[in-house]
Amino acid sequence: MKTTRPPKEPRPVNYPVPRAQTTAPDGLLVIDKPTGITSHDVVSRARRLANTKKVGHGGTLDPDATGILVVGIGRATKLMQYILGSEKSYISTFRLGQGSSTDDAAGELTDNPGSPGYTEAEIDQAMATFLGDIEQVPTSVSALKIDGQRAYDLVREGKEVKLAARPIHIAHYARTSPVLNLEAPFQPDSPESLVPVTEFDIEVTCSSGTYVRALARDLGQKLGTAGHLRTLRRTAIGDFNLEKAWTLPRLAEIIEAQNQDPAAPGLPVIPIDDACKACFPVVEVGRGAQALRYGQFIPAVEPAGICAAADEDGHIVALIENRGKQARPVLVLDPIN
Repeated sequence: MKTTRPPKEPRPVNYPVPRAQTTAPDGLLVIDKPTGITSHDVVSRARRLANTKKVGHGGTLDPDATGILVVGIGRATKLMQYILGSEKSYISTFRLGQGSSTDDAAGELTDNPGSPGYTEAEIDQAMATFLGDIEQVPTSVSALKIDGQRAYDLVREGKEVKLAARPIHIAHYARTSPVLNLEAPFQPDSPESLVPVTEFDIEVTCSSGTYVRALARDLGQKLGTAGHLRTLRRTAIGDFNLEKAWTLPRLAEIIEAQNQDPAAPGLPVIPIDDACKACFPVVEVGRGAQALRYGQFIPAVEPAGICAAADEDGHIVALIENRGKQARPVLVLDPIN
């Protein structure tokens, strides 16, 4: 028997926060972004909470998406471009049988072929074909640039956008709920005209640069219909997961308490040393630490890729990367002025 899901109630989108009287230390703040505000809105609030303009974030989430947003404060803003490359995990609801102009629920419904009522086995088998190294065409409404212009700006101007496929890696991709065969409006303004659709929840762990809504689109195409993403929540960026994340209302409470009592705990900022140790392999470089502080090269290290170089006391002095027989500092965190 087919059923129709009730519409979701709108969530509040204000989330006011106080301005801290004390400047937060350098480090990372892991925020659980709510729905209804942009990633930039979160950064604006983080600037008030940290009492500094030097705040940046890694890994933009759409306004309707929720979950992990890693914010850098002070010197930690320089880490963001390297953290961006970390593996990411999401949970999402997919709908098969309808396509969207943005490949998610925010766009206009552009394709309504409907669903024949896919079985769980059919969906699971199709999802399995996306595991590993694959090529993905990003969603046209993305921040990628074409001849200097953002793809989403070109779409808004009514121009056709064609993006090239890019290599991505899907480490984990699985259905996490029963498959529901529903009926959905053919168009939002035509509730009396219904089309059969199939909905289910998924979880995915993927490389940086993967578009989960494009996975929904491509899964629909794989099964011979259309598809789009209904909801999206990021559950992890590297080792930073929801257990380490803080909501904006809770952070506001912490700063309100600290403003009243300077001895009260401040923002739960992850120090730069701890952040580096969580994100990168740590290599003790001994006396080479002094050379790195001056921006000089040291002998190549193991493993390959970006590593966190620690001095004899375990303090992280730089992020390094091998170049031939030497390791170069890609980011000096403890420079000698």
